[in-house]
Amino acid sequence: MIMKSYLDMTKEELQAEHELVAKEYKELAAIPRDLNMARGKPNPVQLDLSMGLLGQDPAGLIVTRKGTDVRNYGELAGVDECKQLFADLLGLEQKNIIMGGQSSLNLMYDAVVKALLLGVYKGSKPWGQQGTVKFLCPVPGYDRHFAICEAFGIEMINVPLLPTGPDMDMVKQLVESDPAVKGIWCVPKYSNPSGVTYSDDTVRAFAALKPAADDFRIFWDNAYIVHGFEAEDDHLLNIFDACKEQGSEDMVYEFASTSKVTFSGAGLAVMAASEGNVKFLLKQMGVQTIGYDKINQLRHVHFFGDVNGIYAHMKKHAAIVKPKFDCVLHTLDKEIAPRGIAHWIRPKGGYFVAYEGLDGTAARCVALCKEAGLVLTPAGAPFPYGKDPHDSVIRIAPTFPDLPSLAAAVQLFCVAARLAALEVLLEKA
Repeated sequence: MIMKSYLDMTKEELQAEHELVAKEYKELAAIPRDLNMARGKPNPVQLDLSMGLLGQDPAGLIVTRKGTDVRNYGELAGVDECKQLFADLLGLEQKNIIMGGQSSLNLMYDAVVKALLLGVYKGSKPWGQQGTVKFLCPVPGYDRHFAICEAFGIEMINVPLLPTGPDMDMVKQLVESDPAVKGIWCVPKYSNPSGVTYSDDTVRAFAALKPAADDFRIFWDNAYIVHGFEAEDDHLLNIFDACKEQGSEDMVYEFASTSKVTFSGAGLAVMAASEGNVKFLLKQMGVQTIGYDKINQLRHVHFFGDVNGIYAHMKKHAAIVKPKFDCVLHTLDKEIAPRGIAHWIRPKGGYFVAYEGLDGTAARCVALCKEAGLVLTPAGAPFPYGKDPHDSVIRIAPTFPDLPSLAAAVQLFCVAARLAALEVLLEKA
């Protein structure tokens, strides 16, 4: 049976469809359900993959290859073998690596605070002493990035996220004309939440920027660098390689972590930057801490062995995650696509599907799901200040539920999305 697009229906057809969908929603909402899909969390089965971290012989977690006792003070930037592991992952050298604690978000927060209070390498003075501070925010984007800016009163400017990455014509115009623009947030591979990976041309355009500010920084949050789940992984050009060609390496702060690789609450975080930036940041860090958890660093090195161990480990994650994305996309294809009321990108990796429905439907859809016991990311979250100008984008996070629960949840979501769309269309009919 060929379904008719809602956009082609008469008012009478919309009303009849609304009655059917409202009845279906009522039946689904009556089923007891308590499921939270608000965040991109690994499922416990994924976390079980890393239990070997905890079973290691403690005697092997005491001394580094060069003889440093990790139970004591020292090694502010991290132990060499762990820095090398992440240097290999990011395509850099040890001198470019700073190991943090378990949270890359914490490293990003710290980098913003330090820039505001203490300034950045080769910057004239701290951001906080220069008046208005602005950040560019590709949208839809990561809500926790935006929360950092909002916490410190940093003005955020929306930049459209295209299939190739941020609108670089807009980025170039703003960065090169306004010295108040101090940074831009980027999730360059399998972007949160759209799943977009930046093209080579986009990465090269970033490297070629000539900022009006002498202290502009690209916050390159490479959270999903090894989170592909299809046979063919997206390619992301190494931004530092592109920057070396332009002499602009000092512009970039790169971040990554094992939060969705090993344990989300007990993994490792890393910051990568030019040699000059690293020396400058370590001087600031030396006042803040004597060093992060070196035992956990060694634990991860021994668990993976080398970067190939990380790749092999992530194939196990992919085997768990892929069926869940297939479930979401198959259901959307079946229940939503023929109705013509939304579109989405089919990601090859990452943790989210960004559903973009009709204007004015996102908040209503999320509310309908919540009433039926399914909690989603709040509508508007993928935009600065929580304000989606079109009220159309919903972030779907498929990874945490088991597959049967997810299948039922996505079915409910589709019914709620159809009901919200019909309400908007009937109002306009």
